[in-house]
Amino acid sequence: MKAVFVTEFGGVDKLRYEDLPVPELTAGQALVKIHSCGVNFIDIYFRTGLYPAVPPVVLGMEAAGVVEKVAEGVLDLQPGDRVAFGTVRGAYAEYAAIPASQLVKLPGVIDFPTAAASMLQGMTAHYLTHSTWPIKPGDTCLVHAAAGGAGQWIAAAAKSLGARVIGTTSTAAKAEAARAAGCDDVILYTEQDFAAETRRLTGGRGVDVVYDSVGASTWEGSLNSLRPRGMMVSFGNASGPVPPVAPLVLSQKGSIFLARPKLFDHCLTREELDGRASRVFEWLAAGTLKLHIDRVYPLADAAQAQTDLASRKTTGKLLLQP
Repeated sequence: MKAVFVTEFGGVDKLRYEDLPVPELTAGQALVKIHSCGVNFIDIYFRTGLYPAVPPVVLGMEAAGVVEKVAEGVLDLQPGDRVAFGTVRGAYAEYAAIPASQLVKLPGVIDFPTAAASMLQGMTAHYLTHSTWPIKPGDTCLVHAAAGGAGQWIAAAAKSLGARVIGTTSTAAKAEAARAAGCDDVILYTEQDFAAETRRLTGGRGVDVVYDSVGASTWEGSLNSLRPRGMMVSFGNASGPVPPVAPLVLSQKGSIFLARPKLFDHCLTREELDGRASRVFEWLAAGTLKLHIDRVYPLADAAQAQTDLASRKTTGKLLLQP
C-alpha cells in the first residue's frame, strides 16, 4: 500500500510517499481502507518530532473509510461498515489498523470527506466547549485562528451554547469566514493588538476563556485578554510551543486558570467517544456548522498540504485522498 511517513524528523522534505506492507491486525483491531483523511497541525508536530514517536511514523490522526476485516475479539464491527476515527495515528495511508474501540460508525447521511474533515476538530471543539470550559449563556470567549478548521468549529459550538464569540484572523477575507462560523466580533491580529482590542470590546473586563491553538506568538496576549479567574486553554502550537510557565504568572494575571488538554484524554471510554462523535454528526445534520473543505490533495501531495496549512493561508479544512 502507499503511505506517507517519516523515518527521521524535520521539514516536509523528510516526508516519504512510498510502499509499506498492509498492516497486520492484532487482537481488537480492524483493518480500514481509507477513503479520505484530514490534515491537521498535529501531523506537523509528529513530522518535526515536537511530539515524540518511534520511526517509521505514518502520519495522520483522522480519516474515514470502510472496514476490510476485523481481528479476534471485535464483535461490534464487520467488513463493509463505514467508519471514521480521530484519535489514532496512521491515517496518511491506503490502509490502517485501528483499535475497534477508537472507530465510530458513520450515519448514512455523512459521507467520507465530511467525516474525515470533522472527527478530530469537531470532537476537539466539543470537549473544549463542553468539558474544559463548559460554555454558559452569557460567557464571552476569544477564539484564535477563527477561520481555520478548528477555529470555525469552536466558534460555532460556543455560539450555539449562548456565548459571545470574539475571533482573531489575519485577513478581511478570513474575518468573513469567521463571522459566518459564529463570531460576533473579529480582530485582524495583523493590524491590531488583539489583547487591547479584546479589552476594548469587553469594556475592560476581559473574556471568560481563551481558546488558543497558535501557541508561542499569542501566549502573552492571550493571558492579557482574560478576566480575573478566567481560563487560558492552550491546545496547539501552530507558531511554536509555549515557553515554560511560572505558576506565579497565573496569579499576577488575575488568579487565572491554565489548561493544556488533548482530545484522546477526553475520549477515554466508549461512551465518551460515541457521545462526542454523535454530537458532531448532529451539528452537521442541523447545520450548526456549515463545513468548509478548502482543498483536497492526492495523498502523494501531503508535503504541499502541510506546507499550505503551516502557512496559515488556508481557510477551513484540508483533506488528502489516498
